[in-house]
Amino acid sequence: MAGKDRKKQLARARYERQQQRRAQQAARARRLKIMGSAAAVAAVAAGGAAIVVLTGGDDESEAAATPTAQARPGECVYKPASVPGAPKDLGTPPVKPVHNETVKATVKTNHGDVVLELDGENAPCTVNSFAFLAEKNFYDKTECHRLTSGGLNVLQCGDPTGKGTGGPGYQYANENTEGAEYKAGTLAMAHSSQPDSNGSQFFMVYEDSELPPDYTVFGKVTKGLDVLKDIAAGGSEPDGDGKPKKKVTIRDVSIAGK
Repeated sequence: MAGKDRKKQLARARYERQQQRRAQQAARARRLKIMGSAAAVAAVAAGGAAIVVLTGGDDESEAAATPTAQARPGECVYKPASVPGAPKDLGTPPVKPVHNETVKATVKTNHGDVVLELDGENAPCTVNSFAFLAEKNFYDKTECHRLTSGGLNVLQCGDPTGKGTGGPGYQYANENTEGAEYKAGTLAMAHSSQPDSNGSQFFMVYEDSELPPDYTVFGKVTKGLDVLKDIAAGGSEPDGDGKPKKKVTIRDVSIAGK
């Protein structure tokens, strides 16, 4: 009996360790959930372009699935990726960034305009992509599909499917993450739990948020923070993390001088 009891104790200990690891993984996924649901992750993980959170599996194997993009100095690498909602013949942004300085952008929504200052100096490849998509009317008539509140206070937009899994059909590397903070007014890119998986989805922070410095900061809100706060005040479904109750539609994104 003593031997059997010992085996039961060991089995229970293993089970409890497994449950603890799963709980830790789930908690980590919630913290990083600047992305959408984990549905359709298999294809996205391979392409690495849409905004999802991988809620299970081994982090090291997930990271290894997407090689880090290699770029020459002053150039950007945009790797093709098969994801939902990617328009045919959209193409990819130019290899050499068009904007290497501060540039103004305006996101026109059905609730009012949000004016952005894009940081082309510190995040040239991200600004290059955002401007490219804006000029291709990629964001027109798309919904901001995710609103979070609590420790994470953001409105997430940029998915052509409106489900959190779509993207432009390419991916690129993180930028400007060292020491990044996500204070109210921050503009940053959403990505999967894999490295260098930026696509088209971005988020605007309406109140100071707690996040690890893993999300490319590529600008800030200079006007329209009140618009974001008004949307946030309407809440989400489900509460705390879900679709905004006040439907948010992007009518147009314009780049200054374009």
